Amino acid sequence: MEARKRGMTPQQFQQWQRQQIEAEAKKQGLSFEQYVMQLKQQAFDQHQRQQQMAAQQQAAQQSGQPTQAQGQSGQQVPINPGAADPKAVAVAKWLRGQDLKTRTCILNGQRKDMFRVKRALRALQSPAYAKASAKKNSLLPPVSDPASAAETFKLLPLSLLSLRVSKSDPHEGHNHAPPAKKQKRVKGLWTVKIEQQQDINEDLHYIWLYEGPQWKQKLYALGALILIMAVVMFPLWPIKLRIGVWYLSMGMLGLIGLFFAMAIFRMILFGVTYFAVPPGLWLYPNLFEDVGFFDSFRPLWGWQEDKKKGKRNKAGSAADGSKPSSKGGKANSDGKVSSANTTAIPAKSLENRDLKSRVEEVEED
Repeated sequence: MEARKRGMTPQQFQQWQRQQIEAEAKKQGLSFEQYVMQLKQQAFDQHQRQQQMAAQQQAAQQSGQPTQAQGQSGQQVPINPGAADPKAVAVAKWLRGQDLKTRTCILNGQRKDMFRVKRALRALQSPAYAKASAKKNSLLPPVSDPASAAETFKLLPLSLLSLRVSKSDPHEGHNHAPPAKKQKRVKGLWTVKIEQQQDINEDLHYIWLYEGPQWKQKLYALGALILIMAVVMFPLWPIKLRIGVWYLSMGMLGLIGLFFAMAIFRMILFGVTYFAVPPGLWLYPNLFEDVGFFDSFRPLWGWQEDKKKGKRNKAGSAADGSKPSSKGGKANSDGKVSSANTTAIPAKSLENRDLKSRVEEVEED
């Protein structure tokens, strides 16, 4: 079939293959027979490795451990889902304290911190890591070159402290999936999935499964439990404390009711003044604006602003400011005053200028 594709006869194709093999053997300084034996040995070794990998995968599936990790050499190493390696925990704890420029992503509906491998490798080769690993009784493995940094980083996926992920399409596997087209990546939340092969490459992304010490979460949970128990045991509180809580709750309800009453009153006031004295009067005009708490109640009142009129006034003031002054100009033969340093800008061009804000896409660095 290959000979037909190339437009050769079987004899010509065999001769062409022999010439190619002889050329490759000559490049490596071997004879034709030695090079053929080397190719056969490589094919046999590869077949043996594939059989071993298939046997390991079958055994892992039977024991419930299908996950594997792959290093730079291409050899797959089974992951132990039991207790994590103390060295791997030490590396993860040290890297969590470094600035890896992590991003938040979504994995199975949960938020995780994602980082690039190249930043972790740079941190492992930094003087700070060398100083930390040189301390007495330190569990951090020593790193002297990029290869040892990669071997140290490989401890993380082997102990399930960090795993390689890739961006996934949330519509994948559904009939309503959008058409595939090349789009610019915009910074935001990625929906990711865990890759089966845990390679070590600078451009790959990993997520943290190691959360570090959980004492803060435990403390928050204990505080929430104490608060719930205190609310449930409200009938057992002292009478004075219960009366104080009742007055406090009534005061909060009164403030909320006053706020709603003020919102309704300011709307009625604006409706009346909109027809009586246009353009209308607002009580606390910044009440629902995106400002601070105290700025929401300043000023006390204000007139309704006409956005179109405001734009025209700004354009007119800009046009008036750009007109040349008769003091610094010279009169020509027609009696008009001209200036060499000022240029008048038409007001129409300022009115027609696009003042809308734009949101530009930012590519990831």
